[in-house]
Amino acid sequence: MMPTVRTAPTIGLLILAGCAVPHVGQRAAKPPKAMRWEVVTPGPAVSLRGVGAVSARVVWASGADGTFLRSDDAGRTWRIGRVPGCEALDFRDLHAFDENRALLVNAGEPARIVETSDGGISWTIRHRDERTGIFFDSLAFWDDERGLAIGDPLDGQFVAIATSDGGRHWSAASALPTPLPGEACFAASGTALTVAPPESVWVATGGGAAARVLRSSDQGRSWSVSDSPLAAGGASRGIFSIAFRDAAVGVIVGGDYRSPACADAVAACTRDGGASWKLSSRPPGGYRSCVAFVPSPRPTWIAVGPSGSDVSLDNGQTWTAFSSTGFHALSVAPDGACWAVGSDGCVARLQSNREISLYANRT
Repeated sequence: MMPTVRTAPTIGLLILAGCAVPHVGQRAAKPPKAMRWEVVTPGPAVSLRGVGAVSARVVWASGADGTFLRSDDAGRTWRIGRVPGCEALDFRDLHAFDENRALLVNAGEPARIVETSDGGISWTIRHRDERTGIFFDSLAFWDDERGLAIGDPLDGQFVAIATSDGGRHWSAASALPTPLPGEACFAASGTALTVAPPESVWVATGGGAAARVLRSSDQGRSWSVSDSPLAAGGASRGIFSIAFRDAAVGVIVGGDYRSPACADAVAACTRDGGASWKLSSRPPGGYRSCVAFVPSPRPTWIAVGPSGSDVSLDNGQTWTAFSSTGFHALSVAPDGACWAVGSDGCVARLQSNREISLYANRT
């Protein structure tokens, strides 16, 4: 599903009946002074929702109007362009393999998965789907060869395609559990799908009567389903992002994108691989579209949304705001480098993992 890009108005105008004000009656931890976003706007003022951090040096981003961005020098210079023949597409997710090779997938019809192997100089269409109503949400890889892409339901089933050769060829994957009426995935950040080696996969949903987590430990050949406590019961409500630290510990974030300041039922955590979920006791400051785990001496999680960014050092149980800058998505590289993207071509780099580590050690 494609949430509308909105600029958060004054918070006081958005507190609705039954919507909890974040952090009321709770003492918030003091955010780290050194933990901040370094914001740049290297390209056109389009909405960016795809981001892939390869290392502290290499990052890719993608978004509306067929746009892609790539830096191989930690954001000092950028290659910026539009994928030829795809200028009308909105590339909501990507998977970056290295400084030269990346795959982009668009949300909406016609559907395309495109690949570059020369740093964005040239592009090849690797998958196309012309069906009416096709809408891909997320793309993820277990390794350099095995990957999965999922989309909103068509003909009563979630769309799922798989690759075993690094995205060069795609075919129909095993069927996911039957969706509830109105249930789909959100393409707000390309993170409604996440995987973990060797074969674990989780899919987060919204739009239906319950916000659910679909999970598999055998690369999608069989599935289990669990309800989550996140906001549900409407087309704009549900889980928008899911991430796991390992096969057991994970976090989900979301809420209602039409009420971005509402912090009621916007984050939850699991310690049993997603079989059960518990709401955060001190939630993020509102609707959040993306969450990611950052390696550090203590478990560190970052959540972002249109009204700001939050950090958790206890696996998602409590959150502390550290920035009011809005983003749609973020990505963490294996070396801990963290990048975020948002509206109007906004790209940002989080201060180095060293600062996060120092904060964790003081807390």
